[in-house]
Amino acid sequence: MIDETNAVPDPEREDDPLVDSYDLNARQQADEAFWAELPPEDPELELEERDYQPIRRSRTGKTGLLGGVMYAVFVICVSIILACMAWMAARDVLALNKDPMTATVVLPDEIFHEEERLIKDADGKVTGSRTVRVADIDYVAGALHDAGIVEYKLLFKLFASFSHADVKIDPGAYNLSTELDYRALVKNMQVGTASMLVTKITFPEGWTMDQIFRKLEAEEICSAEDLYAAAANFNYNFRFLENAETGDAHRLEGFIFPNTYDFYHGEQAASVVNKFLTALHSRVTADMWAQIENRGTTFRNVVIVASIIEKEAGSDEERGKIASVIYNRLAAGMTLGMDSTILYLFPDYAGGVQLPDDILNYDSPYNTRMHHGLPPTPICNPGMASIQAALNPENTNYYYYALDAESGTHRFFQDANEFNAFVATQQYE
Repeated sequence: MIDETNAVPDPEREDDPLVDSYDLNARQQADEAFWAELPPEDPELELEERDYQPIRRSRTGKTGLLGGVMYAVFVICVSIILACMAWMAARDVLALNKDPMTATVVLPDEIFHEEERLIKDADGKVTGSRTVRVADIDYVAGALHDAGIVEYKLLFKLFASFSHADVKIDPGAYNLSTELDYRALVKNMQVGTASMLVTKITFPEGWTMDQIFRKLEAEEICSAEDLYAAAANFNYNFRFLENAETGDAHRLEGFIFPNTYDFYHGEQAASVVNKFLTALHSRVTADMWAQIENRGTTFRNVVIVASIIEKEAGSDEERGKIASVIYNRLAAGMTLGMDSTILYLFPDYAGGVQLPDDILNYDSPYNTRMHHGLPPTPICNPGMASIQAALNPENTNYYYYALDAESGTHRFFQDANEFNAFVATQQYE
């Protein structure tokens, strides 16, 4: 038998059973020697050994957390921005913590137009329509913004659309404040409010309606065209205007009472005219109406006489005497022969006492040298002194009077000869 104890394996033979046994023993011995040479076990060694073979972790958890944080930050930022915008809007709309200031805002007639609007009942059912005056809200918002009263034009326009401010606002000049919220601003841009600027104007006795209306236009109260339209077509309910039919503005000549008035800029023409008529109405007493009835005349004829007195008299002392001359000549069937009546048709005449022939010969009912009776309308707007003189003329036999060029007053005469003799002594320019 072969002794296998000391047998040496032949590496050249693959089928040698000793090869496997040799390899196993050699490897085992090598492993033991390796582990025997290692230092004592270090708990951190495992971590160091893993450095060269890292384990890849999933990023899903980290990305989800970061995205959530970023979204939350975004929501918070948007909320802050929206809150700031809401505060700024509320500050302007509600006039909160705004710097106090005042400014004048003018809304001219030109930014208003008439428009048909539907009328609805409480249930929203259309019951009809009406004509309203509508403001250009874009202009109004711009004027308020330019004056520093509101900060955001678009916001005011939005408010106006919901509150129907375009039909509530009136033309005029308004003294407004930043302390007024949007609702108060709209309410204060209306006729009659304390915010409207007031202009005080005095109209002297003897001015014609045209002079008065032109003055109102120059003061930017309202246009002369609108005033004439209101005088012609508006139905004013006053006793002294009985039988004064609409259609002609001059039906109110003589009744536009001269006085001092407060007017709003952009005030409605009908309201302006009504102020004059109301002032006259407040001064006509029951005794005056009784005097008119006793004389068998009309208030209109009294005003016509008073208007002539207003233009002819040089002083208060002359009014009663001139009234007596007018009534005496009318009673005698004479023409009045008073040049002030024809000059009503020539308001631009700036000549002297002696009128040129083209005016003296002008054929018109206002030419009281040619036509008998009173002129068809008053020739100016008289004051109460002349109206009282027309109601209470002096009792005289005067039929003539002429201007004393030296004193600037009138001399009165009973007959034509005395009158002509005096006139011959005067040098009228």
